[in-house]
Amino acid sequence: MWYNKYISSLLRGCITTPTIISAALLALGLCGMLGSITWILRRGNKNRLTHLFLFCQSSIVLWLISELLILFSYTKQQYWISYTIGNIGISCFGPLWLWLSQEYTYNGKKKIRLLWILPLITISSICVVFTNPMHHLYYADFVDHRFTYGPLFYVFQIIYYICIITGITIICLKHTRKSVQITKQSILLILSAAIPLGINTLSLTGIFTSKATLTPLFFGLSSLLIIIALGRYGLLNINNIAIRDTINNINSGVVVFDNSGSITYKNKYADTIPFLKDASSIEGFLSAVAEVSGKAAPADFNSIEIKCGKEYYNLKQAYCDNKNGNRVASVITISNVTEYHELAAAEKKLSLEQERNRIAQEMHDSAGHTFTMISSLARLLKFEADKSAPDTSKMVENIQEIDGLSRSGVTQLRCTINNLRDDEFMTSVTKAVQTVITAVRGIDVELCVQGEENERYSFCIREMYDSCRETVTNSLRYSEASRIDIILKFLDERIEMYILDNGKGCETISEHNGLRGIRERTEKLGGTVKFSSIPGEGFNTIIKIPLQEVQI
Repeated sequence: MWYNKYISSLLRGCITTPTIISAALLALGLCGMLGSITWILRRGNKNRLTHLFLFCQSSIVLWLISELLILFSYTKQQYWISYTIGNIGISCFGPLWLWLSQEYTYNGKKKIRLLWILPLITISSICVVFTNPMHHLYYADFVDHRFTYGPLFYVFQIIYYICIITGITIICLKHTRKSVQITKQSILLILSAAIPLGINTLSLTGIFTSKATLTPLFFGLSSLLIIIALGRYGLLNINNIAIRDTINNINSGVVVFDNSGSITYKNKYADTIPFLKDASSIEGFLSAVAEVSGKAAPADFNSIEIKCGKEYYNLKQAYCDNKNGNRVASVITISNVTEYHELAAAEKKLSLEQERNRIAQEMHDSAGHTFTMISSLARLLKFEADKSAPDTSKMVENIQEIDGLSRSGVTQLRCTINNLRDDEFMTSVTKAVQTVITAVRGIDVELCVQGEENERYSFCIREMYDSCRETVTNSLRYSEASRIDIILKFLDERIEMYILDNGKGCETISEHNGLRGIRERTEKLGGTVKFSSIPGEGFNTIIKIPLQEVQI
């Protein structure tokens, strides 16, 4: 068994110091390569470039394993197996490196012609190695660890070197054609292949000789360069770099605290926030917030807003848990919301201005019209009174008309003033209608509510208010009614409003501005409105608005 032979050789002193040094260097290189493979498997993106890189690293691992086996081989069969494993790794690395280089350079957008030949090179090389005992063209003579190379060995070595050099050239030409400086990750990737290639070339040509095998040491250096390219410059894992750069450049502060409460990360924006400059822990952060806001902030807050000078900041805290559900960090984001406060103030000012304009328009349209009519009727009344034989019935008719207009004008004015003071009544249909009723003086108005009102009916509060106010105003102005009954029905599929007065009624209904406005508002919501009247039996208005039409 190999194990017994190794132990006996070690006891006899057959394992020399150069062998031990070579084994240690090989183990170092092997650990480095396995470390880079582990890194890729854990953090690399799942794409073709990553897979090719894994295959390249795995081929080097095979070569290092074969070199390690060679050191402790004793029979011809053991040497043959060890060298065969190494040749498989070598035959894979050159073509894979070229394939990796073009994939890294062109990212799959442009393909090198005849790329399909690369797998054939690897397959041909492996076949030649396995069939060497029949033709002796790869190894001309193989006795234990003493062997001479055949012509095909040099042919394939030249092909491997061409593949590696071509791959390095492709990476360099990419930057030359684009007239940009070669990236750090590209330099590291080139050196990871060029350094072992150069050392191996010097060893094969006899320019560089050593009792210990030094090539694995340079493969260890190569793996170190690869790990730097992977970790620091984002090779094969651009997501982490993209996320880091994005967070670092957003217009919000990001501060990360570990379990002990210490700050482990701050992005660029966080460094510009005045009250965070001296904070180095969660305690210092909370103290700075308390000093600025004037009140203490709890350590487990979710969202708070503070004012620092003329600036407003919104602070939000989130927590990070590991796979076991244990909390490992907390992240606080700080956003400058001064602009939103300015917009809110501007919007409030604009809203007030619009409300003033609306009320001015209402005063002009309703009260102005009413007062103009009263003034005209008063002049007619004075003209009639100045006659030597005034028409008493006409004067009474004018007085009644003035009385009706005055009462309706007062009602409209009260509704307008209530609307100016407070929009609280606009929170429900019932409150809006009740506001109209409260403004009426001189006649009885009763409200009957059937069903239960909820938020589903809130879409028509303004329209129901305006229609109710217009109808009541018309009753006060024209109907000479002594009572108005209003019925609200909140049904599952619709809302209904009935406004019934006991006035003088009319034979024909002409829809002028007031009634036309009621119909337009109702039909705009998909509803219907019906006006009806019988002389001596008052005027009726029925409004029905479906809920389903609005929800769709």
